[in-house]
Amino acid sequence: MSAPGLPRTYPLATVPLEDAVAAQFRLLECTARHFEGAQLFEADAGVVPGAGRPRTTARVEAVLADYFGAEAAALVQGAGTGAIRSALGAVLGPGDPLLIHRAPVYRTTAVTLRGLGVRTHEVDFNDAAALQQALAGGEFRYAYVQHSRQRLGDSYDPGAVLARCRAAGVRTVADDNYAVFRVPASGVELGAEASCFSLFKLHGPEGVGAVVGSERLVERVHDDNYSGGGQVQGHQALDALRALTHVPVMWAVQSRTGTELAERLAAGEVPGVAEVRLANVQDRCVVVRLERPVARRLPECAARYGGAPYPVGANSRYEVAPLFYRMSSSSLDEQPELADWTVRINPMRAGAGLVLDILRRALEDLDDETPDPPDSPDRTRRPGRPAAPKD
Repeated sequence: MSAPGLPRTYPLATVPLEDAVAAQFRLLECTARHFEGAQLFEADAGVVPGAGRPRTTARVEAVLADYFGAEAAALVQGAGTGAIRSALGAVLGPGDPLLIHRAPVYRTTAVTLRGLGVRTHEVDFNDAAALQQALAGGEFRYAYVQHSRQRLGDSYDPGAVLARCRAAGVRTVADDNYAVFRVPASGVELGAEASCFSLFKLHGPEGVGAVVGSERLVERVHDDNYSGGGQVQGHQALDALRALTHVPVMWAVQSRTGTELAERLAAGEVPGVAEVRLANVQDRCVVVRLERPVARRLPECAARYGGAPYPVGANSRYEVAPLFYRMSSSSLDEQPELADWTVRINPMRAGAGLVLDILRRALEDLDDETPDPPDSPDRTRRPGRPAAPKD
């Protein structure tokens, strides 16, 4: 069985720690402009006359709009998926054309596009000439741009794609899940009409998402979400805002740790690793191709030593242990042969040392449990490492 090689990857830029500290301070400055001190300890609920939503929720929305330099913001139920659905539903109807990247679509986004009944047209965003040609035709009012990578080999600059769309008079809705607060500028800051993202992925409460963008689009989101049961209540909004105050620094540390982890794995610290890439496969992770096709079994072995074998919300408040997991569904749609050979690792709150130790011990367990194929090179177990207990 021949092992597939990993393509070259083009990780998105991250935020240095000092810049993240500045971002945290700026978020609190925005908060102070829209909250009096005591209001940060109070939360209301219901469809408040006039606002149509809790006053506390409206204040948090004002903070987000202020922070991202946008005209308005809306908090919605359904996390990132709900935010994308709300934004696209506010501006598109059945049969409307929508320009998207030629790549496997994130599964929940595909459901949204199918439910809206839009007519998608694919173009390779990595090909600037092809994108320009598609935009020049005048067919599209809107394009949908996913900030994080859809394919391992994606190389396009999201800001450049948004700029080309804007120059052609095409409005854009940006999926900023896995990117907002982690990259230097979000989609709306780069010229998109709206950014959509999950606050659950930013340590907020379950199910809360945000649409940040033009007043026209956001007002339509609010109008569509008129039901009391659809509102993000004041306590949820405050919970999300409190969580955001530490997210910039947390993600800067995590990004730095991921870089260190990739460098140490590439230097050969863990036997059994064949290739390493930093990549934005949904979240920013270290993609590891193993020397043997044991990737499907590695997560359960890593869990014995404290690793998380599956995500909850991809950087939700529940996730503190390093994640050892399969490749994303969209990545496997593009390259299904990676399933047996490749895992993605996210350090979450851990240091690189712990992640390397868990990976080393998990691979040693798999070496013990799986005989080498006849043509494989002989590998010697690292000395001094006791055998792991068997379940």
